Amino acid sequence: RVQWAIVFKILCDNDGCLEVRQLNAKLAQNSFGVKVANLRSVLFDDGKIAIREGRQRVPGGNIRPDSLVVAKTSLRLCQRKAGECGHCDGLHLCRYFVCGGCTFGCGLNSCKNPHSLASPHNADLLQRFGLQDLTEKQLFQLLLQNDPFLLPEVCPHYNKGDGPFGSCRYTTSCTKLHVCLHFLQGDCRYGSRCKRTHTVQQGMKLFKGFSQENIQNLYKIYRNKFIINGQCGQHETPAAAGPGNPRSLTNSVGPSKPNSEGERNEICLYNIRKSCSFKEKCVRVHWNLPYKWEVLHRDGVTWKDLPCMEEIEKAYSDPTCNSSWDPLLSTSASNIKQHVDFKTMTYKESPVRRLSTASSVLHPPHFILTTQWIWYWKEDNGLWIEYGQGGGDTTVTSETLEKMYLADKDAEITFQAGKHQYTLHFKGDEGSQTMFQQNLKYKTKREIRRRPRFVSPQDVNDIKSSCSSTAEHIPPHWDKKALPDLSYKLLLLSRVDPDYKIEEDFRRTMPCSRIESIQRIQNPSLWKVFQWQKDQMQKRNGGTRVDEKLLFHGTEESLVDAICDQNFDWRMCGVHGTAYGRGSYFARDASYSDRYSRVRGSLNKIMFVARVLVGEYTKGRSNYVRPPPKAGSKALYDSCVDSERDPSIFVVFEKQQIYPEYLIKYR
Repeated sequence: RVQWAIVFKILCDNDGCLEVRQLNAKLAQNSFGVKVANLRSVLFDDGKIAIREGRQRVPGGNIRPDSLVVAKTSLRLCQRKAGECGHCDGLHLCRYFVCGGCTFGCGLNSCKNPHSLASPHNADLLQRFGLQDLTEKQLFQLLLQNDPFLLPEVCPHYNKGDGPFGSCRYTTSCTKLHVCLHFLQGDCRYGSRCKRTHTVQQGMKLFKGFSQENIQNLYKIYRNKFIINGQCGQHETPAAAGPGNPRSLTNSVGPSKPNSEGERNEICLYNIRKSCSFKEKCVRVHWNLPYKWEVLHRDGVTWKDLPCMEEIEKAYSDPTCNSSWDPLLSTSASNIKQHVDFKTMTYKESPVRRLSTASSVLHPPHFILTTQWIWYWKEDNGLWIEYGQGGGDTTVTSETLEKMYLADKDAEITFQAGKHQYTLHFKGDEGSQTMFQQNLKYKTKREIRRRPRFVSPQDVNDIKSSCSSTAEHIPPHWDKKALPDLSYKLLLLSRVDPDYKIEEDFRRTMPCSRIESIQRIQNPSLWKVFQWQKDQMQKRNGGTRVDEKLLFHGTEESLVDAICDQNFDWRMCGVHGTAYGRGSYFARDASYSDRYSRVRGSLNKIMFVARVLVGEYTKGRSNYVRPPPKAGSKALYDSCVDSERDPSIFVVFEKQQIYPEYLIKYR
């Protein structure tokens, strides 16, 4: 503990970060007594340290000397007003005091919010987190780069699309920072040629209460924040299956959680179906079809829509097509040049990308307009045959291959077809992007293709018009007259309703609050998904009943409609901490969730009570984006907690495990 406390002091004295070689030099120069051999164990504590891997290669498993070491903590400021909070796990401090620009101070017209680290509450917290030896300045540097409450969020829509404001509709009234995200992450390739701004001058009003020193240091603070959140050049752990260790289908695991970049390039299913309640906060792309073809503009940043998307998609869905050019329609040189080459994914020599809705294997079967991917192999006569459809005994189908591909796109899979055994390579030979399968005995290779099932704009309209939520399998106590085909209905509960008993659990830790109303959320679509997820988890557990709990979640009033309609999504619903993983946080005690309940311009607050499939859980860690595997198994835990012995905080990474059941308004 002494070792990492010393490392923390050095890092926080140097803008919260240092390269490994600089840190070693500081330790040696100041004779702190921390040996390099001990430093390694300190740096690999990912609850306290985040590392952006450097480029300078070194022999063995040594840390690269140009790797950037960033100080990390799960300690946060309490967001409640002074005097409103009892005992919580957040520091009671004025946020502007931490940011360096509180104008009230401790004089005659002193600030109504605390400015003291020595209060019993704050001193106890600093002791618990091992930060009691940090100076005020060191601690504030640490909080600035870790607490999401302190820094304005970078606008994701400004960083997409054309025009001076990207795709942000709020232009000058946007409450998020309009700055190049890649600049803040430290990886913008365009420098002065970048079309996005590289200064915060236009967003200075967002930094009210920041000292001039912190404003000048914003670049480093944001970069450190992104490194801590895993958004800035983090290297992932290599997959276990490599060229010499092909994975067997019998040991397959489910799809891994898509990375954030993948989700940003994914088309929103709710927007296609009707409308997305998250609107401009949605991280996914809003488009009217389950696919979108784009070409990279010559500025190297902006993606432009390609013309004739339906024709391109129709050609791409045909495994025999190498491009979108149809030789039967035209043989002119200009038409040949203006086609999309599916092998190189280029158009007029510029990169092309295809945006898509999520794969059908990632969602329950009744989800509409997901993308169904078909896997083909090429026969000797040139015909393309779908896996599992060509007759004969085979252990693979398009669905099983799709699940394996999404779990690990570099994997090699062994399977059997008839009397022959094959290895399927998702990754082509060196220098080639072509997937292939190889006969293990004869070493012959056959090309493989993954193509979507074609859906026309008319098909989309037909599917939408024929789809509706049914009243099947809904709870018997729901009001059958309030079952919308899409979306949800809120039912006000009276004190005599059996469901009103949730009040007792709320009052257990919030006895002084006055409940204004309790409403039941009736959303047949979300309930159906939740029940499907419960069945899947129960089957995986050999029929054992899944642990299900009613838990609390406080949030902003502006997000109520989106959550009731589309469920919780931590990317849009705000971050309630990352100490135990990056997911949706739920609490056993309403008093914990109360700190995140906010309603602008009103004394009333909002809190959800959600039904959560916590299943089997383990203690979380800040770098988790999904639960870890169970000991001696490839199966993952279902959720993460703050304490395995007596859990009070639960982190869920898949929203299918959640059903928002009640909405409590209180003051």
